[in-house]
Amino acid sequence: MRDTMLAVVKTREGRGAELMEVPVPRPGRREVLVRVKATSICGTDHHIWEWNDWAASRIKPPHIMGHEFSGEVVEVGDEVEHIRVGDYVSAETHIVCGHCYQCRTGNAHVCQNMRILGVDTDGSFAEYIVIPASNAFKNPENIPPEVASIQEPLGNAAFTVLVEEVAGKTVAVLGSGPVGLLATAVARACGAALIISTDLSPYRLNLAKKAGADVVINVAEEDPVERVMELTDGEGVDVVLEMSGAPVALRQGLKMVTTAGRVSILGLYSHDVPLDVTNDIVFKSVRVYGITGRKMYETWYTVSRLLSSGRLKVDDLITHKFGLEEFEKGMELMDRKECGKVVLIPP
Repeated sequence: MRDTMLAVVKTREGRGAELMEVPVPRPGRREVLVRVKATSICGTDHHIWEWNDWAASRIKPPHIMGHEFSGEVVEVGDEVEHIRVGDYVSAETHIVCGHCYQCRTGNAHVCQNMRILGVDTDGSFAEYIVIPASNAFKNPENIPPEVASIQEPLGNAAFTVLVEEVAGKTVAVLGSGPVGLLATAVARACGAALIISTDLSPYRLNLAKKAGADVVINVAEEDPVERVMELTDGEGVDVVLEMSGAPVALRQGLKMVTTAGRVSILGLYSHDVPLDVTNDIVFKSVRVYGITGRKMYETWYTVSRLLSSGRLKVDDLITHKFGLEEFEKGMELMDRKECGKVVLIPP
């Protein structure tokens, strides 16, 4: 085992990061060391790269970025029993306490004492990463490393889509960024009858078609509420998935959902969002779900089985693969919103 490795390190406040030679981490008693085969860029990583207000309040440089990955276990701690050297794994990124009320009542994904891999700990934009053994998820061998690396955000998408069933339902996916595209693919794999995807970017709307959207709407060119009503004979859609974090999209989603329909919100908003709660939620008897992360580990099994079975296909949504040393190219593509999922391959 080498003593040093290459890693993408946030070395200071401000935009950017550096590729550096750093020590290879060593696992503790209940941890495992994983050689990273593929690691994908998340919006969170891009925020850290940009150094927005959230990153400035949370990240303490020097810090190895990244949290979505797949790889091979190369060393295990003394007290690890269920994971072995050679296992092909990805990682649940929520590091939870196991003893708070939420953890003890089936909601560990919203643990009161949660730490996040790659945010509160060093991450996966590196040749090796240490993770708690309890967070390791064994991957089926027939899932390629680049696909296995995106299971964490795919879990977010799946939880958003499947918090209630979608088979036979009409579904609007508002926002066709990477996770919105994954949500479209999950809705298609799980039997949605009609999928309508929206965005401002023609590039991403084209990807939405590949993901399984029946209709795409460029919201810069037409009113999405009017178009949805036309497509549903004035009824509105059964399910709205708000993935964009745009206040106007949330308001439009509540207008286009049918009475007694469902709205799932994964998008994050930078400020308070005024809503007509009385008319658009209460009088319409709309069920609104706020979605954080994914169910531990129920959603992981759902996603893994859908991928392994071939029912869920996401290859077209991984639009770019770069070497780890080319990480800046991926960040720049995300700047321009000219990508789906971007995967980095360590040496």
